[in-house]
Amino acid sequence: RNGSYFRQVKTQFGPIKVQVPRNRKGEFHQHTLPAYGQHTDTIESTVIQLYSHGVTTREISDLIEKMYGSYYSAGTVSNISKQFASQVENYHQRQLSDKFF
Repeated sequence: RNGSYFRQVKTQFGPIKVQVPRNRKGEFHQHTLPAYGQHTDTIESTVIQLYSHGVTTREISDLIEKMYGSYYSAGTVSNISKQFASQVENYHQRQLSDKFF
């Protein structure tokens, strides 16, 4: 209703444009990006977490677009996940406690 504005945020994998909603009373606080910060790695860590839990690259791309208003292609998501493939592999190979068996 009050519109939105766009912020340019520098990520590890290049700049993206994020759509931020406006509100009159100042009650909306975005928790994924710092208030006046222009650099974050939150999006990349979100991509890595989703990928390590088995979400496909296209689904991650759609989620990022819905959550942040920015577009990451499935190829970009794949490149991010390849860079952190060892973390994902360690997550999949971890020891599970006996309650899971």
